[in-house]
Amino acid sequence: METEAYLNGKSSSNASRPVEEKGIHLGEAADMYGDLGAAEEYGYVTRGLKSRHIQFIALGGTIGTGLFVGIGRALTQAGPLSILMGYTFTGVAVYAMMMSLGELATWLPLPGAIPQFCTRYVDGAMGFAVGWNNWFSSAITLCAEISAAALVIQYWNGVQGIDVAAWISLIIVLVVCLNIFTVSIYGEAEFVFASIKILTIVGLIVFAFIIDLGGGPTRDRLGFRYWNNPGAMKAYKGTGSTGRFLGFFSVLVNAAFSYTGVEMVAVAAGEAENPRHNIPKAVRRVFWRILFFYVLGSLAIGVLIPYNEPRLLGAINDGAPGGAASPWVIAVYRAGVPVLPSIINAVILTSATSSANAFLYTGSRYMYALAQNGQAPRLFLRCSKSGVPYFCIMITASISLLTFMSRTSGAAKAFQWFQNLVTIANLFTWMSVSVAYIRFHAALKAQGVDRSTLVFRSPFQPYTAYFSLCFFAIITLFNGFYAFSPFDIKGFVSAYVGIPIYFALYTFWKFFKRTRFIKAHEADIHTGKAVLDAADAHWPPRVARNWAERVWFWIA
Repeated sequence: METEAYLNGKSSSNASRPVEEKGIHLGEAADMYGDLGAAEEYGYVTRGLKSRHIQFIALGGTIGTGLFVGIGRALTQAGPLSILMGYTFTGVAVYAMMMSLGELATWLPLPGAIPQFCTRYVDGAMGFAVGWNNWFSSAITLCAEISAAALVIQYWNGVQGIDVAAWISLIIVLVVCLNIFTVSIYGEAEFVFASIKILTIVGLIVFAFIIDLGGGPTRDRLGFRYWNNPGAMKAYKGTGSTGRFLGFFSVLVNAAFSYTGVEMVAVAAGEAENPRHNIPKAVRRVFWRILFFYVLGSLAIGVLIPYNEPRLLGAINDGAPGGAASPWVIAVYRAGVPVLPSIINAVILTSATSSANAFLYTGSRYMYALAQNGQAPRLFLRCSKSGVPYFCIMITASISLLTFMSRTSGAAKAFQWFQNLVTIANLFTWMSVSVAYIRFHAALKAQGVDRSTLVFRSPFQPYTAYFSLCFFAIITLFNGFYAFSPFDIKGFVSAYVGIPIYFALYTFWKFFKRTRFIKAHEADIHTGKAVLDAADAHWPPRVARNWAERVWFWIA
């Protein structure tokens, strides 16, 4: 980033003056923009996300239809053991990436975060590519989640006569209202949504344990019956060991998409209260999210239904909306518990709405970060008095109008093509995070910063970052393996069109701005840090007054 530090070379006592005189958010803006005049003209985001908001965003903020519905397709393609291993291995790589991102976001908790880190530590062209790629991905995923939520509503007989456009409009208005006024409203909404999802997943895992041991209405003890018949691993696109391996690899691809949005906690770091305390805590919670929700969830699905379950296969082949294609719903039907399917569908509706809310937030913050980098019009820096970048929100929300395309067959195909453009965008985001961390690690060493002095220090670096980079690169390169035998041009384009788009963005900015690869000793690791360091002293410590508060403070 080319911005000159407002407090370049000044003491920490001087660095605290903007904080004391104008408030934390204007102090940060002055340090980023270079003077208080620009800060007061454009405004700045506020740190309105409380600890509980950040912790619950980390635990369940972006759990969407992938865990409730998408995991069913993985089961039918690969079998129960493959989905357990696939979600576990991918979870390890995601956690490795998140540890790298946690260290970056704790050092400099900036709005949007990832494009700024890539621009500062690697190359302005990478910041431009990952920023606009992420914005487009978030905007189109926003459309997809709104469409999914509108279709889930059709599950209930009483609303099937209402045009789906009405539900699309209602959901768009809802998510815009949750984002446009103040970030604390967004935080409260995500806190409620995440709580519902967390309670539901925990309940479903307990339900699976009871049914598996024979505690359901049928008193049939399942054990690991379906791991023996039809089997633990299913061959996919082949036979024997090769087919079973390809089935397992297909789960790695599916799982990577299910973990989409896990990096959101870092995107929100620029608006978190006491970020040097709350961001490390939230990043560590990602481990438990992966273990309990994804790993135990995949194990539960694998013991409840076989991979050749006719209703699941039929729902997937027919493109059934909502919970009809959910392995959880089908497991409930098989167990003979009739009331639960409606509850699960309601949670799927909540999850889709929550994800739409989250992706509108992240998309707007990516655009805001691009404007800070000088890679988007400066107009997008303008914030309301409550610290909301309203131009960024409205531009991102306007893309949600494409959701209406899904109502007609011809436009639905175009809409599906838009979605295909972003299928591997998240993998590029995670790889970019890993590259940015590797360069950040080198910059710390080159500029004489001892990592032992960092507030949050991720373990085994930079090898952890290299591991996650290689893992996601392999998935990216081979994610379309199914399209080669026999060759399927539509499948090939769907799997790989995101790669040339990313590099086209990178190449455009590289030649347009003549950017260069940033050397470690030249990387900007300090702009914006002085005021953040000074602001640390302004956050009051949380002191538990009784055992209930101690438990709550540990959770949130």
